[in-house]
Amino acid sequence: MSAAVWLEAAKTLPLSALDLAFAQYLQQAQPSDNAHHAWLAALVSHQFGRGHACLDLDVLRHSGVLALGWEARLQDALPHDLIQAADSLPWTQGHASPLVLDDQRLYLRRNWQAEQSIRASILARLAQPCAVPDGLARALDSLFAPAPWPGAEPSGMAASPAPEPPYMQIPAVTAVAPDWQTVACAIAARGRFTLITGGPGTGKTTTVVRLLALLQSQATRPLRIALAAPTGKAAARLGESIAQAVKKLPASMQAHIPTQAQTLHKLLQVRAAVQAIPAPELALDAVVVDEASMIDLELMARLMQAVPLSASLILLGDKDQLSSVEAGAVMGQLCQGAQAGGYSPATAQWVQQTTAQDVSAWCGTGSALAQQTVMLRHSHRFAANSLIGQWASAVNAGDKQTVTALWESTPPWCADQLPSVTRLQPGPGSHADLAALVRAGWQPTLASLQTLQTEAATCSDAQALALLQTLSRFQTLCALREGPWGVLALNRHIARALGFPLDGWYAGRPVMVTRNDYNLGLMNGDIGLCLPTARGLRVAFATPGQDNGLGLRWVLPSRLDAVETVFAMTVHKSQGSEFDWVALVLPDRVAPVLTRELLYTGITRAKQRLSLVVPQAGVLRQAVATRILRSGGLTMEHLP
Repeated sequence: MSAAVWLEAAKTLPLSALDLAFAQYLQQAQPSDNAHHAWLAALVSHQFGRGHACLDLDVLRHSGVLALGWEARLQDALPHDLIQAADSLPWTQGHASPLVLDDQRLYLRRNWQAEQSIRASILARLAQPCAVPDGLARALDSLFAPAPWPGAEPSGMAASPAPEPPYMQIPAVTAVAPDWQTVACAIAARGRFTLITGGPGTGKTTTVVRLLALLQSQATRPLRIALAAPTGKAAARLGESIAQAVKKLPASMQAHIPTQAQTLHKLLQVRAAVQAIPAPELALDAVVVDEASMIDLELMARLMQAVPLSASLILLGDKDQLSSVEAGAVMGQLCQGAQAGGYSPATAQWVQQTTAQDVSAWCGTGSALAQQTVMLRHSHRFAANSLIGQWASAVNAGDKQTVTALWESTPPWCADQLPSVTRLQPGPGSHADLAALVRAGWQPTLASLQTLQTEAATCSDAQALALLQTLSRFQTLCALREGPWGVLALNRHIARALGFPLDGWYAGRPVMVTRNDYNLGLMNGDIGLCLPTARGLRVAFATPGQDNGLGLRWVLPSRLDAVETVFAMTVHKSQGSEFDWVALVLPDRVAPVLTRELLYTGITRAKQRLSLVVPQAGVLRQAVATRILRSGGLTMEHLP
């Protein structure tokens, strides 16, 4: 097949102009008479655009075009002997080749280098000597008051009757569950690198606060600790959670635990491209990063380079949430075996001796990384009778039958009733019922804004902070940006339903920052609200204040050149946030991004109430059956 014939064939497939241009560029720079090579180059670019670290040839061999996110009807469009051509690719030869073939994974060199850097750093951290602190068992006893399971929860936690939701249950081979928070603290105290994963409300932040208190209590000097998260919203929430959890510690252990978090970009001094300047050398003793599932390959590699090997690096996240928008699913891959545990007999014995917790039911042949990975399994937010927890459980397990039963038993949304989960099934092109739902969710904010509608009204700092807090209690989340049920269309429908203008700046317009702005001190994901002041309209943003409180920053609207209205936002943008009430809107047709992970992430943003807006129930069932399986070489099986 000639280059011209290949190009015409490729144009009929779901390949972007960038994919085709990349293959053509390589062909022009180093011509190949094998058209299969151009196919492979275009497919590598295609997978990179879908968030994969590489083109996994094994997956392509067994799954065909489904591995590419294409419809099965396109199966015959690719050459049958395409995979065999990878061994003869001319663009994988040499130390500076644009592509890299590693076993059966074909990478863009930049991705391969980032993955290799992460792998080397993890192995070096796991090999670092780390003396177990003296009196570790006694310190753990003082931090973790014993509590029977199931039943009463630790002090400060809401009661959560057993049994747990199915996806958080422990194996039935043991009658008493380990206190995984205690296990996590113990394991983290003995190593320089720790992964702590768990669903919503499983106590990841509480665990880390106790861990930091433990490390501080064993240190001869105050430790230098940094808290970070991928977005400004996630960083603010981490700081708030840490500040609340610190108050529950014994008074003697509250000192020297930071409560201010920053974005990863700020910590790692990223202002443009991640590779624009070398990673800084951070003079720190411990680094805690929350929402680690949102970190892509290049940013994770930079984090690993910046944190010294002598420091403790703790990554927190939910392995089942959506991965980063950019290439890579680092946290998901690293935690792939966390459910099974994979602890060695030596690790289980050490945990038993140190914490009196029995993890023998989770023993296996796990890697060295598995010995430093802990999955928190008990949700303090969603009790067994929590409908939100049941929905999250069924979706996360891919249980279409249970999801169908839940959908059929979920009551329709009604303004006069307040069940924790409701459903709304609007007809084609009909937004009237959704408008009524959104007006109900926005009612507290609208009521507060009424006093600011007069021409002479001015908003005080206290009023602005109260409005921002009220605003964060309800949010409409969408799976898509485009289409009649996407963010762009719904933002206009909701603005109209609430009585706001469709364009321009006006009092009550909620906005989200979409790009870090270091001059203004605003980060990607920060939420602001346009309000009247004595100097005209200004946008109020909450900022960390003194004594763990909140401050306020007023910004002139004309200075905000990277914001978008957020009456509705995508589920991707909502990561790192939580809301009392969530309206989760699905499209009326199947879309590639509509997956189990997206549904799970959207559902678990809701703390108290969830309204499912589903025009077509079949789309919901199809999404539950569709998983994101990102390709890469960082799973536990690829690490020694």
